[in-house]
Amino acid sequence: MTASTRPFAPRPVETFHFCDVLYAKSDGIARITINRPSQYNAYSTAALEELATAFRDAAFDDAVGVIVLTGAGDRAFCTGGDVKEYAATYVATPRDYWKYMALFRAYIESILNTGKPVVARINGMAVGGGNESQLACDLSVMAQHAYLKQVGTHVGSVACGGATQWLPLVVGDKRAREILFLNEPIPARQAREWGLVNWVVPSVRRADAWIQDATADEIRKAQRGEDGYRIDLSRLDTQVEDVARRLLASFAECTRYTKQQTNFLKDFVWHSTVRHAQDWLALHYASWEPVEGMQAFVEKRAPRFAMLRERAARGEATEAPWGAPVRACERCGAGNLPADHHWCGACGAPLS
Repeated sequence: MTASTRPFAPRPVETFHFCDVLYAKSDGIARITINRPSQYNAYSTAALEELATAFRDAAFDDAVGVIVLTGAGDRAFCTGGDVKEYAATYVATPRDYWKYMALFRAYIESILNTGKPVVARINGMAVGGGNESQLACDLSVMAQHAYLKQVGTHVGSVACGGATQWLPLVVGDKRAREILFLNEPIPARQAREWGLVNWVVPSVRRADAWIQDATADEIRKAQRGEDGYRIDLSRLDTQVEDVARRLLASFAECTRYTKQQTNFLKDFVWHSTVRHAQDWLALHYASWEPVEGMQAFVEKRAPRFAMLRERAARGEATEAPWGAPVRACERCGAGNLPADHHWCGACGAPLS
């Protein structure tokens, strides 16, 4: 049997024709890049399928020993799901979010199940599902200008695609709750101190000088190219390459089983909760919270958290913008009309 005819024969990367993902394999390393920089590398529905396909190919290719996951550019590693796509598609048809979550699960599980070390090259902010993606990876190398963040409760969702499951394992219960409830950015040094990443490398320069422990102001200037500051990812690439080479200096099957054994707790909490999460999120997308959260994001305004809380305190519905479908029209007999409507949407008659 030749190499080209045996089962699981290596497949050339150019045969995949990906749109949202860049995929390369060379010298024992597969590199998978989310290539949506104009959307801060948020993954679309199509990107999830491409990512899972790339990870599966890298897992099955015996010439690959290490996989690197990253994002295009220097602003974002990954910012999770495309909220504009959510608002346009899944708020309108919540049942389809159940299907979307099946694709997301396949992507995350393709990282867990590669049988090979996966290194997150965190080249920029890792937000929402982006942080969950790097949590799924085995090792993480973070550029100093980047940060980690969850956003679930601020956009009408729950970060149960890895964050609620794995953050307590990684940082402990109290810190996990701080991250999940407050949704505040975690700078690179704090991420390293809390055990969220393995290495942090300098990424801000002024002229030819590297800035160690760049301040928030220096990072902003570097991202804007002001006062001679700039972002430089060369040290990030050097560190990732060094880690990958060290990982390749080991036996493949022993590495695979080491990953499987080390994954025990991650697998346990993931599979104990993710199917429930998939169903709950699909049901929740039919309610007011995600509608408000996603619309606020798209409209670039603050979500009206207080408005929903105040409605609940007054005993009014918070599940739907116009109340529960409990009214009926005496004139035309139309039923299931929203509780807060004063006129029939079918015939225009006033509702008593």
